[in-house]
Order: sequence, then C-alpha cells, then structure tokens
Amino acid sequence: MAFDVASIRSAYPALADGFAYLDGAAGTQVPEPVIEAISVAYRRGIGNVGGAFPASRRSERIVAECRQAVADLVGADPAGVVLGPNMTTLTYRLAYALAKTWEPGDEVVVSRLDHDANVRPWVQAADRAGAIVRWAEVDTAVGELPVGQYDALLGERTRLVAVTAASNVLGTRPDVMTIAAKAHAVGALTYVDGVHGTAHGPVDMRALGADFYATSAYKWCGPHVGAVVADPALLDGLDPDKLEPSPASVPERFETGTPPFADLAGVVAAVEHLAGLDDTASGSRRERLLTSMGAAEAHELELFKVLLHGLESMAHVRTYGAAASRTATAYFTVDDRTPRQVAEHLAAARVNAWNGHNYAWELTGALGIRDKGCAVRAGLVHYNNREDVDRLLEAVADLAH
Repeated sequence: MAFDVASIRSAYPALADGFAYLDGAAGTQVPEPVIEAISVAYRRGIGNVGGAFPASRRSERIVAECRQAVADLVGADPAGVVLGPNMTTLTYRLAYALAKTWEPGDEVVVSRLDHDANVRPWVQAADRAGAIVRWAEVDTAVGELPVGQYDALLGERTRLVAVTAASNVLGTRPDVMTIAAKAHAVGALTYVDGVHGTAHGPVDMRALGADFYATSAYKWCGPHVGAVVADPALLDGLDPDKLEPSPASVPERFETGTPPFADLAGVVAAVEHLAGLDDTASGSRRERLLTSMGAAEAHELELFKVLLHGLESMAHVRTYGAAASRTATAYFTVDDRTPRQVAEHLAAARVNAWNGHNYAWELTGALGIRDKGCAVRAGLVHYNNREDVDRLLEAVADLAH
C-alpha cells in the first residue's frame, strides 16, 4: 500500500494517548525519527560554528544539511535558505530590510485572507517608510481571494505583494501563480506565506512565482524552526541590521544569534520523514517529497470530504469557506454555543481542535465573527484517519441535543 496511514501513525508517540489530533494547523505532532535526531545531536556533542574542534564541525554540517533539506522541500537553492526561530520573526526581519529600499509613496499590497504574520510586518514597515498599503479583499461568501482585483491594486509604485499559499483557517488556496505574475509584470516582489500550505501538498516555490517563501517546520512535523527562502542573489541585494562581527555572507547575515543546532537536525529528519510517507516513492529526496506529499494531500482530501459533508449535514452547524482549491481545514460554528464551549466539549470527547481567530485577524473581521469568539478549526494532516474524523462528527452531533 503506497500510503499506509496506520504505519505512518505508529511513528508518532503522541498519538498513543487516544486523542484525535485535529489541531495540526496550529502545530503538528513529531515522529520518532525527529525526536531521535534531536537527541542524537545532543548526545554526540555540538558547539557553535567556526571552531577548530569536531563538535563545531558537526554543527556546521547540521546547518548545511538543514538548508539543503528545506530547499528540497520547497524547490529552492539551499544558499537562499534563511533559518530562524519562526516565520513571524523572520518576516519582521525581512520587512525591515526590504523597507530600507522603499520611498514615500511606494506601495505594498497585502490581503485580508492572510495570517497576521504576513500582514502586520508589512503594514508597519510601510508606515515607517511612508509607503501606502493597499488591501486585497476576500469574497466572504466562498472564502476566495479574487485575482481580478489585483489589476487595480498594482501599479508602477508597487514594491511588494504579500499573499498566502493557503489560509490557515479556511484552507483557501488562492491563485498565487497568477497574482505573482501580475506583481512581476509591474516590477514588484512577492512574499508568499507557505506556513499552512507546505504541510498539505507538494511545493514548488519557483512555479508559484514566490520571490520569498516562508515556512515553519513545526507545521510539518518538525521542531520549532522557521525558514524564509529566496534566490541568494535577491538576498545579496538587501542590507539587514546585524552585529558588526557577525557574518556578512548570504544567508547568514539575516540570521541573528546562535541557532538551535539540535533542532536543525530535527528539521532534516522531518523532511526525510515526509519524503517517505509514500513507500513507493523513489529517486532524489526532492522527487520522493513530490510523490509523498502528493499522496498525503490525496489522503487528507479524501478524509476531508467525509468531515465537511458531515458538518454541512448538521442543521445546527455553520461552516465557513467553500473555495474550489483548499487544504483539509474546516472552520465552523455551532448554534447556541460559543466556539470555546464547542472546543471544550470536543476536548472532553478526546478531540483536539482550536477555537478563536488563529491570528487570521483581518479575515475573521471580514467574516463578521471576530467579536463573537470567531469559530472552531479542525484541520487534517497526513497522520489523521477516519476514526479521528468520526469522533469529531459524533461529538459535534451531540451538541444538537
């Protein structure tokens, strides 16, 4: 069997507690190979890079292997992989650097579909530079981000377009390729938030047209490490603030402080784990990733049909989002219950699900639910199975009584 979910689940120690982990959109569980890789790094001994001793050289190898692994995952050059604690921190760092090149009257385009980590850094950077912020609006009836509006939003003063690869609450996958093409046609750069999208299918950032692609390993079964990936030549043209003695090379000059070397080893193991999700996958790691993540996406979407149909069949449930292309992520409310009450009921039924805005601040405002506790989010990843879905549906059905 190419995609054996039972075998895959056996690699995740946390799943043995009997809960249905449908909170993957907020952070996935970690498989045994990742736990072991982190442990091994510590047991063997690590030191800061640049030293004359073996532990330092081990750390240097770990960093290089991590850059290569992330590059293989998203289809990029490892020399353009900037590592950091999380996507938000790195995006603020890139925003500061990019804003140095902006002038008063320049424009940046953000969207109300995005997680606030791909909105607020750009809004604040634009404010400091005297640039103008333009907003791409969401069709709230279906949760889509219409691409036609970008023709009016973009112009000769547009410097950057920030857009998500997938909404972290509605699952919507906007047409990033077309948006990026429109941005490039006016000479603008694109910054694509791939934090939610990366976990749910194959990624080719070059095909998307992403000049910058951001991702976080803890959303795809790795440790808490973030990355922003770009062409090394593009990074070389930016001047981030840094300590005087720290490296001036790319990508190191974008990385502040000492990295968590053992966690970086865990990132490598996580990418290897993803590459092996389909036991028929062969070829290079990049090729195995494309095959395995395609199989994972198909598995998730099959389960999502059951989940979404079940929720939509209940008269006391309202779902949000109906995009033609989306990840297996459901966002819903239950009549006469606050989202928190629903989440607490689910927890009592041994189902992990989130309630609230999940940092989709602009989107929940546009949907008119931000001041009402927002909604409940249940997201599927590759280790979820039919039992997880059925347990959620049964618990939600109980709330009709």
